[in-house]
This record gives sequence, C-alpha cells and structure tokens, in this order.
Amino acid sequence: MFNAFFSLRSIYSTLLLALVVLLPSTSLLARPELKPLGENIADMGSTYYQFQTHFFTSADGERRYKVWIGIPKKAAPAAGYPVLYMLDGNAAMARLTESMLKQMSSEAPPVLVAVGYDTNLPFDVAARSFDYTPAGENLEQDQRMRGRKGGGSAEFRQLLLNEIVPYVEKQAPSNPLKRGIWGHSFGGLFVLDSYYNTTWFHNYFAAAPSLGWANQRIIALAEESDPARLQHKSLYLMEGDGVTEQRKGHSSDLKHEEGQLMQILEHKGGDLHLSRYPGQTHGQILPSSLTDTLRIMSNNQN
Repeated sequence: MFNAFFSLRSIYSTLLLALVVLLPSTSLLARPELKPLGENIADMGSTYYQFQTHFFTSADGERRYKVWIGIPKKAAPAAGYPVLYMLDGNAAMARLTESMLKQMSSEAPPVLVAVGYDTNLPFDVAARSFDYTPAGENLEQDQRMRGRKGGGSAEFRQLLLNEIVPYVEKQAPSNPLKRGIWGHSFGGLFVLDSYYNTTWFHNYFAAAPSLGWANQRIIALAEESDPARLQHKSLYLMEGDGVTEQRKGHSSDLKHEEGQLMQILEHKGGDLHLSRYPGQTHGQILPSSLTDTLRIMSNNQN
C-alpha cells in the first residue's frame, strides 16, 4: 500500500512539475510580491527633498491614486527642474533611500512624482492591469488567463496628463526638455504606449516591458505608430539577458520580440537606448532600472 501511495504521489508531483514548466515562466516571474509596506522616505523625512501627497480618482470612480511629489530642496535651475514620473509609485517609493536622494542632489535633482494607488501594498494588481495595458485585439484571451481586466491605458493617460501633471506643475517649475516617465513590466507597456501617443515627456524608460502580452499587442502598436510622434524624444529599453527569464512552452521569445520592436522603431527614426541586466530576473530589474533612471535624470547630459 505504501508503494502504491508513493507511486501515486510521484505521478501527481510529475504532473504538477510538468504543468509549471508548460506555463509561461514570465507570468510566474511577473507575479509581484504583495507584502504590506512599511514607512518610506516621505514618511521618514529627507535632508534633500520635501515630500507631499495628493489623491486622485479615476473617471469611472473605480480606482483611487496616491501620488507622492518629491521636490528638491536645492533651488530650481532657470529652465526648471527635470521631472520623473514613476509608475507603480508605492513600489517605487519603497525603493528610494536617503543616499540616492543625496547623490541626485549633488547634480541636477529631478522632481520625483510617484504615481501609485491608495493601498499599503507595493502593487494594486487589478488596477495596474487595467491602467497600464492598451486596448485592442487579443485582450479577451489574456483576461481569461490572468482573470483581470485590461485595456485602460488611454483613460489612465488622460488622467495623468490632464489632472496629475497640471497639479505637479503648480508645485514646482519643470524643464519641458527634461521630463521623464519610468515603468516596469505592465508599467513598461504603458511607457511604450505613451511613447507612441504623447509628446509630453522627453525621456521614456520602459523596464522589462511585457512585450508578449496579448499576442505582442505593444509591438503591433509600434508598427501603427506615426513616425512624426517619435521624434525629439528618447526611449530607454531596459531588459534582462533574454536567458534568465526565458518563457518555456511559449512560441515567442524575449530577444526576438525585443529585436522586432527595436527594428520597427529604428526604422521610424526613434532615438533608442538599450540597457541589459544580465542574470537578473523580471522582478530584480525593477530596482536596478529605477536606480539607473534616477541617475540619468539627474545628470545634466540627459
């Protein structure tokens, strides 16, 4: 009987392992850790930045946003401060440290705008799935797989540009040639979608964007984008090595998707910069890319 039980347990374990292998590994890597957050740098106070918070609500009343605004205590340049908008603001704020703010203040510190959600978690999974993903084809299959609604990036971008940005602009003067936006994973999708659709920002930082989402919808949108809207701004694509997070059992490949996207945008005259993070998983690229983005934004040469 013991042998029979052991055999059944072995079969079950083998089937379970096979199922895990067949699932797209990026979906596993992309699943965020949802432990409640403690105090961040805004709560503790900084020698170099003054923080404030403000709340916004989506047009349909379904999502409530908490926005942190960090204004350098260093006087603004004549042309205004650089400004960096950070998606998944709760997670971004949890990564900011006093030493990072000190380093930025020794150069040209940007105004920091962390656009998060009214939660004590690092991510609002359902809200970001809707806000950060573009509408269009192949959404139903993705929604069935993830159990979350998508396709709301146009609505969220309208809130960002028509409500959040004007509020921030009243708090501190910004340099129109040094406005940036950073996002990771689905946030990276939103950055790419915004790169195609708005000229408000000058630097677009897409970290580990989910290029395979909804049958590579974001790559199809690149093909449809107007080349004129890609001029006079820069896209920073911040990716892994294409090996650490390979998607087993998936027809698409990270490097292939990345190559497609770069080829399309280069052909349209985009100013592109590719950064690699060898050996880092999808989640590990979040803090690494944010640190590099802050460095670029606080450098006078960006």
